[in-house]
Amino acid sequence: MPQISEAFRSHHKLSLKHAGIVSKKGYTPATELAHLLTARLEQQQVTTTFDILSEELDVLIVLGGDGTLLHVADQAARFSIPVLGINMGHLGFLTARTEQEAIAAVDELISGTITIENRMMLKSSLSSGKDTGPSRYALNEVVISKGTLDRVLQLSTRADEEYINTYKADGLIFSTPTGSTAYNLSAGGPLVYPGLASILVTPICPFMLGSRPVLLPANSRLLTTLETGHNHKAQIIVDGQPAWDMDDSDTLKIEAAKHPLRLIISPDRDYFAILRNKLHWGIGKTPQK
Repeated sequence: MPQISEAFRSHHKLSLKHAGIVSKKGYTPATELAHLLTARLEQQQVTTTFDILSEELDVLIVLGGDGTLLHVADQAARFSIPVLGINMGHLGFLTARTEQEAIAAVDELISGTITIENRMMLKSSLSSGKDTGPSRYALNEVVISKGTLDRVLQLSTRADEEYINTYKADGLIFSTPTGSTAYNLSAGGPLVYPGLASILVTPICPFMLGSRPVLLPANSRLLTTLETGHNHKAQIIVDGQPAWDMDDSDTLKIEAAKHPLRLIISPDRDYFAILRNKLHWGIGKTPQK
């Protein structure tokens, strides 16, 4: 079972020779910014490639929003490539640097000193009998959804060998701490500090008010099945992308992935500053220390 052993936040000296850029497809401002950053990097003899992820990259720059970053998180994590997110929209928890800060952020990469947060990811797989399909990875969440069904799902869920509950709900969210600001938040789940190694289980519109979110250790292995005899089917969605159709002969397994995403963060903007900005917390100035 994977263990979370790396420090959550650390400082690194980056030897930058080969950078990759991924931009939001079909979005002209992101394409224009990509060319501007490429010119800046190539002035410093840094080779730049577009929309190609390989283990030769020293850094990956993502231009778009959190959705654009989620699409590349799996590969970037497997190759241990540090990722810098530049937000081209409004609400960005992962792409926390703004378009106006892009040049300064790239200059920080060139100077060689970066701050990295290791963001835990989830590994998911669906089994039918003795057959298990290929794994899918999520930075935010894995969701079991009833889709367009009129009836609620009945989802029997265990953590390792311990029975948690049979959730009667429209679905179930398995979230990382990073994903606690995504679908989990909309479903009434709590915010979880991203450095806390844990897995969050949140029911969607539960039938019973006593069905509450549960925060579990990161080394838990979660198993969920649809209750038999109800002729239910569900859809499994991984970071917003449909992954599998599920019926009562299937078992969904969730556990922490072996490799975290190495997310480059701003040295002058902490997690709570991002929450205050994105969620409009509080009024007035930040209190003095």
